[in-house]
Amino acid sequence: MLNTIASNTTAPTLLPDFDHERVTTVTGSRSGLRITAALHSSALGPALGGCRLWTYDHWLDGVADAMRLSRAMTMKNALADVGAGGGKAVIALAAGDELDAARRRDALLDLGDLVESFGGAYITTEDVGVTERDMAIVRERTQHVVGLPADDGGSGEPAAGTALGVFVSIERVLHAVFGSASIEGRTFVVSGLGQVGARLARLLAGAGATLFVTDINPTALAIADELGATWISPDSAVTTEADVFVPAGLGGILTAPVIEQLPVRAVCGPANNPLAERTGADALAARGILYAPDYVVNAGGVIHLALTERGESAADVEARLRSIGDTLADVLASADARGITPLDAADAIALERVAAAR
Repeated sequence: MLNTIASNTTAPTLLPDFDHERVTTVTGSRSGLRITAALHSSALGPALGGCRLWTYDHWLDGVADAMRLSRAMTMKNALADVGAGGGKAVIALAAGDELDAARRRDALLDLGDLVESFGGAYITTEDVGVTERDMAIVRERTQHVVGLPADDGGSGEPAAGTALGVFVSIERVLHAVFGSASIEGRTFVVSGLGQVGARLARLLAGAGATLFVTDINPTALAIADELGATWISPDSAVTTEADVFVPAGLGGILTAPVIEQLPVRAVCGPANNPLAERTGADALAARGILYAPDYVVNAGGVIHLALTERGESAADVEARLRSIGDTLADVLASADARGITPLDAADAIALERVAAAR
């Protein structure tokens, strides 16, 4: 179900159903930008989720993004068992907006004020378009922020943890589809070579994978050369035959027409919300394509942040990251036993945990 809110400048914008504890949008007093913080659930603990800085056709699209992503964070954090609820923030840029250093700083200070207004119920960190250095600026206005640079006493960049979690999840997916977890000789399309995608591609290459890679940023071609991977155009990512498609960029890439033609045996990647519609999970299952739920496999970042901030050892953090594969195995087993998709199975497990906490 979707709610419609009319805009006086564009077509009506669709918002997800409101099952959140709180969603607040402000116009930053310094930056003039629309900033949204969405707290979906704090049943399992203070909501933890990053801030996304992105360009939207309308600021309401940023609100919708924050609401969808915050709900996904509730599911992710519940299955990751990190004692946190789900939240997300979005700094919405309009088409053509370019932030100079001063206005970017202003936007981050405005974000800090908004996070502070939640009184600790929402803890922010980095996401797309935002860095660990940016978190140090947010910290000037609120203590409810994690993921600061390690040299500032923070937990540092979580991308490596996310990549490791997806890597062990891919091994589980291969075992489920082919009966062997071996990556050597298997083919992968990695769509997106950002902080996480590039790290994941290196892990796959090191394990003997054959890689087809792409990114909207042509400078990422250097990563393809480094790994001996085949560079393809972004449009070819969903038409290139492979064993596994690895979405590692922005979400929504798996539309109904794409799924109808997707030439792979499985989908497993770090991108949030790769399904354009939830029904895409059913469509993939109907085609015999195994879909590993995004919020299960990409939980490494929040595990790294939550456990490192608590002072747990690097060895314990790595063990928890590798346990993501076990969590995915449990989800796949539940899906098989109940005759439902892995996405429905993951949701059911997560919602049961949230309900129990309430």
